[in-house]
Amino acid sequence: MHFSIAEIAAATDGAVSGADVTVDGASIDSRTLEAGQLFVPIVAERDGHEFLPAALAAGAPAYFTSRDDTPPPDGVGAIHVADTALALRALGRAARTRIGDRVVGVTGSVGKTSTKDLLAGVLETTYKTAASAKSFNNELGLPLTLVGADDGTQAAVLEMGARGIGHIATLCEIAAPTVGVLTRVEAVHLENFGSLDAVAQTKGELVESLPDDGLAVLNADDPAVVAMASRTSARVLTYSASGASADLTASGVVLDDQLRASFTLHSPWGSVPVRLGARGEHQVGNALAAAAAGAGLGVGLEAVADGLLGAALSGLRMEMTRTESGFTVINDAYNANPTSMAAALRALAQLDAPRRIAVLGTMAELGDDAAAAHRGVAELASSLGIVVVAVDEPRYGDVEHVADPAAAAEYVTALGAPLAVLVKGSRVAALERVAELLA
Repeated sequence: MHFSIAEIAAATDGAVSGADVTVDGASIDSRTLEAGQLFVPIVAERDGHEFLPAALAAGAPAYFTSRDDTPPPDGVGAIHVADTALALRALGRAARTRIGDRVVGVTGSVGKTSTKDLLAGVLETTYKTAASAKSFNNELGLPLTLVGADDGTQAAVLEMGARGIGHIATLCEIAAPTVGVLTRVEAVHLENFGSLDAVAQTKGELVESLPDDGLAVLNADDPAVVAMASRTSARVLTYSASGASADLTASGVVLDDQLRASFTLHSPWGSVPVRLGARGEHQVGNALAAAAAGAGLGVGLEAVADGLLGAALSGLRMEMTRTESGFTVINDAYNANPTSMAAALRALAQLDAPRRIAVLGTMAELGDDAAAAHRGVAELASSLGIVVVAVDEPRYGDVEHVADPAAAAEYVTALGAPLAVLVKGSRVAALERVAELLA
């Protein structure tokens, strides 16, 4: 969005110096900043103010500063604030007021990003829509998404992550969502939350924030999620991919040879055939959530189906390629937890291939359950006839073990084609390197 420097100052209680300029969007990273964006130096492990010269060289016409009153260079504006991170939140709130009443928050332990992507595809069929880039889902990424929305945006889809109780509430205070989508509550990030109850308490902050005329979209297949209906005064729509009683359901689910699902969507607005571009049967539930939110915001069913098929999906999530050497590689290396691991392994098992290998990295932030969770994933793989190659993670137990992604790629290559390979681990494992080496 375009903001004058005076508008930014008014929104953030800042003081202006330098040129009277206008910005379009904002960035906290001088390396990726685009010309015309406001630079927001965040004070963290490193002081973002150190990168101000690089941001100006990249074309930032203005910047926040909490350091001193040094005048900005000629032609550049500065907004002096007490705290740059808090100022970014305030500017995000100001951007939110320009969007209207179609702002959707999406949260849950798994499926957030895929649901966000699918819902953005649905809403884009009918409204000018902004959506979180990648996984911009925290107190920095969310306001950046709002400030970066195009002028005239009619709808926004905002992924919301959390590291503890109160974090979702903070994001909702910035975003003021009118629709909340809850996917699942799982025992992930327990090193931060401490308990599953704390995860549920935190995720439910989204539905508590909704206005009386808002909409809560809840997963009927997860008791902890559907129970959140009692925590909101908004209208509730439920969805189920398992056949449970719900407002939106799917029947006749079939996967093609690319693991893309087709099914009939049943809803309060009627039924419609759906095909997904996203891979894996687990995407059916995410699609139902997106359909509920989109139709609840006025998108027609045929447009819902079109949007689900055409949605642009974030990278490193069930990306399938067939290499010249004859490998089928599923790159799902963006992140991992026991639930998403199980879904990916079951998808691999459904792939038509004579042999199946899963190259797996660590599942991070599982707390005391980590060892049992890794063993459980290995046992599931074995039951599905999948050979596990563990990369620098001994807790998978009696499987093949290698030291790093290069060694994993070498191991798989030595097996020879034809072969189907799943590559998956938490982000810290950086297992996309395996897929790159196999390409």
